[in-house]
Amino acid sequence: MKLSFFRLGLRTLVRDLRAGELRLLMVAVTLAVAALTSVGFFADRLQGGLERDALQLLGGDAVVASDNPTPPAFVEHARALGLRTATTMGFPTMARASERQGGASKLVALKSVEPGYPLRGSLQLADSPDALGQPSRDIPARGDVWVDAALLEALELSMGDTLLLGDAQFRIARIIVVEPDRGAGFMSFAPRAMLNQADVPATGLVQPASRITYRFAVAGAPAAVKEFAAWAAAEAKKPDVHGVRIESLESGRPEMRQTLDRAQKFLNLVALLAALLSAVAVALAARGFAADHLDASAMLRVLGQSQRTIAGAYTTEFALIGLFASALGVALGYLVHNVFVLLLAGLVESALPAPSLWPVAFGLGMGMTLLLAFGLPPVLQLAQVPPLRVIRRDLGGLKPASLAVLGVGVAGFAALLLAVSSDLVLGLIAVGGFAGAVALFALLSWLAVKLLRRSVNEATAPRWLVLATRQISARPAYAVVQVSSLAVGLLALVLLVLLRTDLVASWRQATPPDAPNRFVINVMPEQAGAFQQALKDAGVQRYDWYPMIRGRLLAVNGRPVGPDSYSEDRAKRLVDREFNLSTAVQAPGHNQVVAGRWTPGEEGAISVEEGIAQTLGLHLGDRLQFDIGGVQNEARITSLRKVDWGSMRANFFVMYPVASLPGVPVTYLAAYRAPDKVGFDNLLVHQFPNITNVDMGATITQVQRVLEQVIQAVEFLFAFTLAAGLVVLFAAVTATREERAREFAIMRAVGARASLLRQVQRAELAGVGLLAGFLASTVAVAVGWALARYAFDFQWTASPLVPLAGSVAGALLALGAGWWGLREVLLRPVVETLRRASE
Repeated sequence: MKLSFFRLGLRTLVRDLRAGELRLLMVAVTLAVAALTSVGFFADRLQGGLERDALQLLGGDAVVASDNPTPPAFVEHARALGLRTATTMGFPTMARASERQGGASKLVALKSVEPGYPLRGSLQLADSPDALGQPSRDIPARGDVWVDAALLEALELSMGDTLLLGDAQFRIARIIVVEPDRGAGFMSFAPRAMLNQADVPATGLVQPASRITYRFAVAGAPAAVKEFAAWAAAEAKKPDVHGVRIESLESGRPEMRQTLDRAQKFLNLVALLAALLSAVAVALAARGFAADHLDASAMLRVLGQSQRTIAGAYTTEFALIGLFASALGVALGYLVHNVFVLLLAGLVESALPAPSLWPVAFGLGMGMTLLLAFGLPPVLQLAQVPPLRVIRRDLGGLKPASLAVLGVGVAGFAALLLAVSSDLVLGLIAVGGFAGAVALFALLSWLAVKLLRRSVNEATAPRWLVLATRQISARPAYAVVQVSSLAVGLLALVLLVLLRTDLVASWRQATPPDAPNRFVINVMPEQAGAFQQALKDAGVQRYDWYPMIRGRLLAVNGRPVGPDSYSEDRAKRLVDREFNLSTAVQAPGHNQVVAGRWTPGEEGAISVEEGIAQTLGLHLGDRLQFDIGGVQNEARITSLRKVDWGSMRANFFVMYPVASLPGVPVTYLAAYRAPDKVGFDNLLVHQFPNITNVDMGATITQVQRVLEQVIQAVEFLFAFTLAAGLVVLFAAVTATREERAREFAIMRAVGARASLLRQVQRAELAGVGLLAGFLASTVAVAVGWALARYAFDFQWTASPLVPLAGSVAGALLALGAGWWGLREVLLRPVVETLRRASE
């Protein structure tokens, strides 16, 4: 019989599909591709949308953002290049209704604009909250203010009513429906209020220590914009230019994507774990497939088929199965990514552009690589089965796969996983951690099998335990494979549960019961006494009260510093902006001095938060020079403090242990728990119209609502990884099904009862699951700590009970998977099993 490898491959494919021997392989590949492409489609569409809308999000072709008014040199150079320009100012403040209209107050994001705004994109305005937005190139007229509809509802105002901002009052003229350069929806929690730049001085809100962001946008010919951006970037790096940042289409605004980036990173991790789990399932299923086809391959050799034809046939079969399963996974991934878009509605623009073909190509390539790298190596051994096996069943057994073939496949698969992770640290920890875990699991499980045989006394132990021990120790290689594969599957599941729990806990961290829920800033020095008296009159006895001083770090130990002095992004950002400094004779009670000593009233001394000291490479004894409102101040680090930023108390990076710093501009900050007194906030803002009163309760609620959406998307993909984990468990437990069936048939033939064999099977599965669960949960704590610390940047708080819980979960899952996959072994007639073994 002579057949081409393609025809033979098609025939074996049809036969194996009818027999159901390819189901596990197809399910594993489909799940892996679906998980990876769902994230890929979402990321591709999100990136396309950001690139499409980047110029509108910026409000120009390039933007110079600064903490102080834009330096004149930037304005002059832009105009010399013939570029159109527009400047905006933005800062938080309190908006109030008049007394006649209730006197309610609300924190708003105030923005002032000048003619020409916006340079790119257009505002969409409405004449009433219920009307549809219409494009507009206008800006608010003098004396008018445009607001978000939410502000009218919060203050119970209507169109045409008066809105008080600082010392001035404005008529509510239009409703802002779309603001092109506002940024991502999750960044601006406070309602927007927009007014004419010429009206800002009348409000009295801009003070020497006010925290304002100035954005100088330019637009024009691409060549001129590119030249301006290059010149501005170089200018911003000069030592005498401070607090200036260049935003362009290439650089973007990184804060727009902070929340979505973290969510996408976690989605990538879930997809990576699904792919790794599926790789284990494919390897186990393929080995079982190859073991079942040894006799068929030997018969093909007897009938005259060459090794090349048999190898080509099985390669064809696996290639076709891989292509079909990968295409099915791509289709499923496309459906799943639409769920992500729905779950993240409000965080991303719903009208995202159509995805490119890249996720499709990547999904097909990943599926084929997964199947060919982990599934094909054991199957290719079928071509080497000797014809003599048809009469001698001890010949032609499976051997370890070719290290060369397996090594190339694994290397390619790992490279693809690193690419899909989009984060080198995340990819290296996930892929490297799993690779190391597999080797560790194999070694420890082999040692455990050796110790098991020696630890069980066959003379005194129950019969079922003796038989179970013999079952495991008689097949040490299979036991190692089972424990290792189970441990890998459980490792991913335990890791996901632990990371998800801790991540959610970190994001959902609630305000401590006694923590302040109001933060008031911009209290002027002449208002300090009256403000504190107002708090006392309202019954607020405990509150944080600190001066706020804005200063820029100029030098460390006499050496000038700037963004170029550091390689870490966070250090660059810290040095490039002004610090919020403060003074206090006594160390704050909610801060812990961890190094050095805080000496009350010590002149020329400062205390630095330990985290920023580590980021900037600062140590005790270093001398820091700050520019504080034009006044040069140098002080020596005498202590380092540990600050709990989750305490919701007033905290500062740098503090002077003195009562005050003479000759520098200062405002005050108060943090307190608002009294249960109706109208207290409105009364306080009415008495001190320049202050900014931040209601942290409302802000935290809004943040948690946004993060709930992100968590829902993560949990949705989590279901795919859970399914992949169950596939691995099923494959691992059923990998030795036929060997178990033959051994149980022989024991039943010599008189063993079915009840005894059930006990043996349960003991063996429970033991394997218990060991795998313990190993997996122990390694999961280590890998989870590395991911939390280096990839997600949050504290890891794994419970010491995790190994115990993992052991119990492993035993239960192994028993469940074993019951489902091996239940027919004990029900199969003895004669049928022995006949199969002799065929």
